[in-house]
Amino acid sequence: MAKRFIDLSVPMDPASQEPSPPQIAYLNHEQSVERAAGLFGLRPEEWPEGKAWATETVTLTTHTGTHVDAPWHYWFQTGDQPAKTIDQLPLDWFYGNGVLLDFAWKQPAEEISKSDVEQALAKIGHQLSPGEIVLIRTGCDKKLYTPGYADIHPGMSAEATLYLIERGIKVMGTDGYGWDIPFWAQAEKYRRTGDPDVIWAAHYVGKKLEYCQIEKLANLDQIPAPTGFTVVAFPIKIAGASAGWVRAVAIVED
Repeated sequence: MAKRFIDLSVPMDPASQEPSPPQIAYLNHEQSVERAAGLFGLRPEEWPEGKAWATETVTLTTHTGTHVDAPWHYWFQTGDQPAKTIDQLPLDWFYGNGVLLDFAWKQPAEEISKSDVEQALAKIGHQLSPGEIVLIRTGCDKKLYTPGYADIHPGMSAEATLYLIERGIKVMGTDGYGWDIPFWAQAEKYRRTGDPDVIWAAHYVGKKLEYCQIEKLANLDQIPAPTGFTVVAFPIKIAGASAGWVRAVAIVED
């Protein structure tokens, strides 16, 4: 049976409209020859054809582009234990059967509730199993290059996040900029209610229960069915870090 690989990652691109886009300094083959020759103890004119290698220097945060948030990002503890950093997470969490829930119908900055998740699962006739990787489609990956990109995604509620964790889901992801509703919407909710618990509410579920989220996924609309595919999303191993970049992939058997 043939396998099809679907790229679920956005590019690291300085032109993206996320708040912290990567900065990339490019060196082409001619520009790098002086340094390359020096590493060999040669003069640039001694290097074959006067051209060396292409290189790039990238400056970015661990939360730029498609990335996995580790429990350490949410809080310094998970329950009464030290929160895990990205390099401490089990690899088997990031390889599993995928479940795609479609919330592209949600309005910008609207919350996805526990009831919404239950209804989405009922619609596709699926009961969650521990170890599955749940992907939330909002369609906001298509706005990566649109001004205001970080302000328009629907976000998961704390109750919906808790619902997934309680069913054994360790890794969940979204194609929106963030897992919670946008920052401005959280601030507006706080000003309206005066309740500090509305700030970063879904992320802060991780203060008590261990889980990871993938943010800024892409191409979830290309996955042909809500189940029956595999997700591979191993994060880069960065010592002591709160997150790691990932080239997430869905594998579909045609």
